[in-house]
Amino acid sequence: MSFFKTFFLSMLFLLTACTQTSQNIKQTNNGLNSALSLTAGIVTGAQQPNLYLEQLKGKRLGLVVNQTSMVNDQHLVDFLLAQGLKINKIFAPEHGFRGDHDAGAKVDSSIDGKTGISIVSIYGKNKKPSAEVLNDVDVLIFDIQDVGLRYYTYISSMHYMMEAAADNDKEFIVFDRPNPNGFTVDGPVLDLKFQSFVGMHQIPLMHGMTVAELAKMINGEGWLKDSVKVDLTVIPVGNYDRHMSYSLPVKPSPNLPNDVSISLYASLTFFEGTPVSIGRGTDFPFQVIGFDKFGLGDFTFTPRAIKGASMTPKLKGKLIKGVDLRQSAIRGVNLDHLVNWHQLFVENDEKFFTLAPFFDKLAGTDKLRKQIISGLSSVEIRASWKSELNAFLQQRQQYLLYP
Repeated sequence: MSFFKTFFLSMLFLLTACTQTSQNIKQTNNGLNSALSLTAGIVTGAQQPNLYLEQLKGKRLGLVVNQTSMVNDQHLVDFLLAQGLKINKIFAPEHGFRGDHDAGAKVDSSIDGKTGISIVSIYGKNKKPSAEVLNDVDVLIFDIQDVGLRYYTYISSMHYMMEAAADNDKEFIVFDRPNPNGFTVDGPVLDLKFQSFVGMHQIPLMHGMTVAELAKMINGEGWLKDSVKVDLTVIPVGNYDRHMSYSLPVKPSPNLPNDVSISLYASLTFFEGTPVSIGRGTDFPFQVIGFDKFGLGDFTFTPRAIKGASMTPKLKGKLIKGVDLRQSAIRGVNLDHLVNWHQLFVENDEKFFTLAPFFDKLAGTDKLRKQIISGLSSVEIRASWKSELNAFLQQRQQYLLYP
């Protein structure tokens, strides 16, 4: 996006933010409480049509959306169609357009039964649409709720869609949404030797940025292939700063059903590279830790197949003993559980890092795994991140939209 377009939208945002009022966000029955966001009066980018409808008129649209892409109680697809706009393509990321696919499950291209619009999968082999697919699209709109973690793949999909837009001279617009972990910058910074779809950018595990801020950084730092630049427009969040609490009105993926799981996600996902269960196949995924042969704690649970969430969970059908973290106040990257469970496995002569390459991809480095094996404490490990985190905080400063 040109400097003038960025400046204009930033000024428009500042003028309108003062007059925005709290919107009625639909309370869904998925276990998420939207009271905090209502109290704060936060207004998402999609909820401010006065900032984008005029520039979309007469253009052929492609939407990168899922179940979180809501305008109050209406999906963005339905809302834009009701405004008389032309939507030619829907692009579906991991978990699908409706958000009902398990992590890693294949997402097929199809036709939306309600609108008849073509749905193009951008998860799997075809992460980046071809020129032919984009032939009938003038503008790509990204409107997906993120949770602020480097390995949460929606931002990887955004990267590839930005790249496709740049390659094919399409405008790219981000309807921004708050980051529920926006007040935290934490974890190891990605080593590019470990770059993958679960970690594409040289940023900390918890980057503390919204998707629009991150899009600006990807564009500004030349992180797209061959350092191409996309014509980027941002529709910012109203009445928001990154220190606000924000409770998501719609769960962002099948195994992040509530605020607790979203807060614990940064600390527990590392266990995906080990034999330890973190509750996939239960009603409380990313809120418990356990193992079938031995455990820390007395809480027990048994993973089962859950359609649309986890059909083949780790340790399916086995009685697991461990800890219940549903009342936990953990924020940021907490390594204590990881270090303690590793020590328990060592004491029981059991291999802990059974999926070491995947663990390293999640961490964005092999240093974390090696530090744990060498016996470093969580305090010592965290201290090793300090200089890179400070450098990142300076690097990202020019791309921030919110205080």
